[in-house]
Amino acid sequence: MALPRRGRTGHLGPVVASSTTRILSDLHFGDWAGAVHALPQLDPLLAGVSGLVLNGDTIETRPGPCPAATGRLRESLTDWLGQTPTLLITGNHDPDISGVHLLEMAGGRILLTHGDIVFEDIVPWSQDAPLARQLVARERAAGAALSLEQLLAAHRRAALALPQRHQTEPRAWQYLSRFLTNTVWPPLRLPRVLRAWAEMPSRTAALAQAHRPLARFIIVGHTHRPGVWRRPDGRVVINTGSFCQPLGGLLVDVAPDHLVVRKISSRRREFRPGDLVAEFALAAV
Repeated sequence: MALPRRGRTGHLGPVVASSTTRILSDLHFGDWAGAVHALPQLDPLLAGVSGLVLNGDTIETRPGPCPAATGRLRESLTDWLGQTPTLLITGNHDPDISGVHLLEMAGGRILLTHGDIVFEDIVPWSQDAPLARQLVARERAAGAALSLEQLLAAHRRAALALPQRHQTEPRAWQYLSRFLTNTVWPPLRLPRVLRAWAEMPSRTAALAQAHRPLARFIIVGHTHRPGVWRRPDGRVVINTGSFCQPLGGLLVDVAPDHLVVRKISSRRREFRPGDLVAEFALAAV
């Protein structure tokens, strides 16, 4: 398995196949609600692995009221990743961070994508859900039988048109005010979150069945609810959660013959691999 290398210039090039690739998602670096306030906090998670995949919502890149802050986030991320073979997969908060919307590994037995693709309104619990639904419907109107790549591209264009809200606000009090306004309203937010959590495993498995029937492991993030779900058809849905409170996150390590899921622990403001959650053999289909 080979990963692209993302250097300081942002160009991608081949990397020699290696033993372990680590998958993380939803860093939300730069957002005060996230736990990653300096990227070196993540350095212990890079030890002992030869490739890294960041599966969406790494930073906030949508156009917003603080473009200078967005620019600084991009520069910090590029500097931090300068020496690490890394693939950046897009999410709904960073729809233009790269041109890569999905990754297939282990001969197609593993499928990675951020996860918002399973919801027609991208973030069904947010106040932007009605607008997102309209934007996605407009983008999908090009054809009824779109490929997974086309659907993901449509979602990314729609996400780029959604307003950035509190995510890159650098002033603490203004951030808190906007955060409360954006997250408390509408009042039905919590039931919508719980519904999205309940539906995510089945929606994700259905996506794989429709577009990647050979995929046995589907790795997503997006909903910030970490977990491993074994589906009746034998598929395994893995959600890596996030680096935000209160639920935390998981990491996934992919080696040539097995896949490991671990908790991410936080000690002394650093993030490290934690307890084993699950382990699977990557036997050929």
